[in-house]
Amino acid sequence: MPTRFLLFILLANLTTVLGARDLPRALIIGDSISIGYTPHVVAALKGKVEVIHHKGNAQHTGTGLKMLDRWIGGKQWDVIHFNWGLWDLCYRHSESKVQGRRDKVRGTLTISLEQYEKNLDQLAARLKKTKAKLIWAHTTTVPTGEAGRKLGDDDRYNEVAARVMKKHGIEINDLNSLSDSFPPALFTAAGNVHFKTEGSKRLGQAVAGRITGALGQ
Repeated sequence: MPTRFLLFILLANLTTVLGARDLPRALIIGDSISIGYTPHVVAALKGKVEVIHHKGNAQHTGTGLKMLDRWIGGKQWDVIHFNWGLWDLCYRHSESKVQGRRDKVRGTLTISLEQYEKNLDQLAARLKKTKAKLIWAHTTTVPTGEAGRKLGDDDRYNEVAARVMKKHGIEINDLNSLSDSFPPALFTAAGNVHFKTEGSKRLGQAVAGRITGALGQ
């Protein structure tokens, strides 16, 4: 193979690598709902933003306080899109046979509304230290018939979250209103907080739009 052709290939590869490094970076923090929509964010922003979801499930705000430094790591993030809520407001009972031991009748609330506010305040303060542009995602819909979550608690927890984000000057992505508008066909099943592919895609498109907006793209 001619030397000039080899040099061309090396330069092309180097340009590709450098181009990837030059892309702004966005970190998504959240539970299984965010895990479901992250691939759609990645697809929507391919070649424009490097989008990464932290390893695993963010669970509730108590887990966030323990794990946030590890999830942030040593990287410089341009945008961080984050959420906790569905785990916090979930009731669980050790004898429940439902997946996740959910039981809103006999169970114990994972994180109280008051503690949720305190935890979110600490998490927001820590995230601000990254100097990234922050976007809070309101917790998505709790549908009628959910085994471990009470109807309307998503709104109550989101009201508290809105107060915390206003205090810290953090933008809100209202995924709750968006998911409230979804027809039943976009949920995986009746009484299930999760979404089928089309539902996750719509959420992902909304997240992608907020990330590009935060970056001024």
